[in-house]
Amino acid sequence: MSARPHSPEAGGPAPAQPGGPLRRFFRLLGPGVVTGAADDDPSGITTYSVTGAQLGTALLWTALVTWPLMAAVQMMCARIGMVTGQGLAGALQRKLPRRLVLAAAAALFLANTLNVGADLAGMADAAAGLTGWNSGFYVVAFGVGIAVLTIRCRYARIASILKWLVVVLFGYVIGAFLARPAWREVLHDTFVPAWPRTHDGRVMLVALLGTTISPYLFFWQSSQEVEEEKAAGRRMLVVRRGATRSELVNRRIDVGVGTFFSNLVMFFIIVTCATTLHRSGQTQIQTAREAAAALRPLAGNLATLLYTVGIIGVGLLAIPTLTGSAAYAFAECLHWRQGLDERFRGARAFYAVVAASSLCGVLLNFIGVNPVRALVWSAVVNGVLSPFLLVGVLLVASDRKIMKGQTSSPVSRILVALTALAMAAAAAGMIWA
Repeated sequence: MSARPHSPEAGGPAPAQPGGPLRRFFRLLGPGVVTGAADDDPSGITTYSVTGAQLGTALLWTALVTWPLMAAVQMMCARIGMVTGQGLAGALQRKLPRRLVLAAAAALFLANTLNVGADLAGMADAAAGLTGWNSGFYVVAFGVGIAVLTIRCRYARIASILKWLVVVLFGYVIGAFLARPAWREVLHDTFVPAWPRTHDGRVMLVALLGTTISPYLFFWQSSQEVEEEKAAGRRMLVVRRGATRSELVNRRIDVGVGTFFSNLVMFFIIVTCATTLHRSGQTQIQTAREAAAALRPLAGNLATLLYTVGIIGVGLLAIPTLTGSAAYAFAECLHWRQGLDERFRGARAFYAVVAASSLCGVLLNFIGVNPVRALVWSAVVNGVLSPFLLVGVLLVASDRKIMKGQTSSPVSRILVALTALAMAAAAAGMIWA
C-alpha cells in the first residue's frame, strides 16, 4: 500500500487531536452517519410504521440481520471512493460498459425522483397535521427550499446541517419508550426469527429489505468520500488516490455507527407501532400521517409530536441525498464538472439534475400520482437495480489494479455477495407480490 505523501503514515506520527476521547469520537463521524440516517427517510418511516401496525413485532429480527449487510455495503462503497478518488459511477466505468452504467444512472434518477415525491408528500402531511395549513403549500415550500439550499450552500455547510439533522431521529427512540412495550415479547421476536407465513408478511419483508439497502446510498456514500477529500485540499484525482490505514479505520467506525443508528431507529418505529396500533387493532395504516394521528390517543401527545417532527427532519436529511446521488451518477458518467463545493455557474449540468429531480418530485404531488403507488414503483426499480449494482461494486472492490492493492477483505466481500443474493430474491419477491 502506498500512503499519500502528506499522510501520517508517510511522514511520522499523526498530530495529537485536541479534546477528550468523546470529542475525538464525534469528530470521526461524517459521511457514514449521514448516509445511514438518510436511509430512514419519510417513505422508510411509513414502511416501518405499516410493518408494526400490520404484523406487530414479528419482523423485528430484520433490524438485527440487515445491520451487518448494510454496513458491509456502505463500507465497501466508502472504500471505493477513498481509494480510487472517484465516485461509484466513475469507478464502475473502469469495470463495466459505459452504456450499462449510464442506464443504471437513469434508473437511479427515476427511482430517486419517485422517492422524492413520496417523501415530500410525507413531510407535507406531517407539517399540515401540525399547523392545519394546506399540504400542497408545504410540498412546494419543502421541494423548492431544499433544492435552493442544496445548490447555493457549499459542501462543508451542507455536511454540517445534515449531521445535526441526525439528532431528530432520537425522537423515535424516546417515542417507543413512551408507548411502554412488552419488552419480553420484543426481545423474543428480535432474537428468534420467524419467517412470515402470510402473503402480506412476505410483501412487508421484501419492502423492509428494499427500504433498508437502497442504491442511492451506494452512490452518495462514495461521492461524499470524494467531497471530504476535496474539502481537505486534495482537488486533483492523482492526489486523492489511496487511503491510509487510519483513514479506513476511522471510516469503518463512522459507517458502523451510522448503520447501527439507522437500524436502531427502524427497530423502535416498529416497536412503537406494534405496541400501540397493532395491539389496539388499528392495522390498516397507509401513511405516516395516519400513523401519527392514531398514535395520539394511545401513546400521548408527546409521542405523536416526536413522530411527526421526525418525519419532517429526516425528509430534510434524505431529499438532498436522493437528488444529489443521481446528480453524481450522471456527472461521472458524462464527465461533467461536479460537486456540492462547486458554484452553480461552474457545474450547471450537475445542479440541473438536482433541480430536475426536486421539481419532478413536487409535480408528482399535483398530477394525481398516489404517494404510496410511487413508493411501490420506486421499490420495484430499486429492487431490480440493487443486485446488479452490488455485483458491480464487488467487481470493483475486488480488483487490485483499480483499488491500488487496497481491496476489500474476504469477509466484506462475502457479506456483500450475500446481500446481492438477498436483494435478488427480494426483487423476485417484489415482482411476484
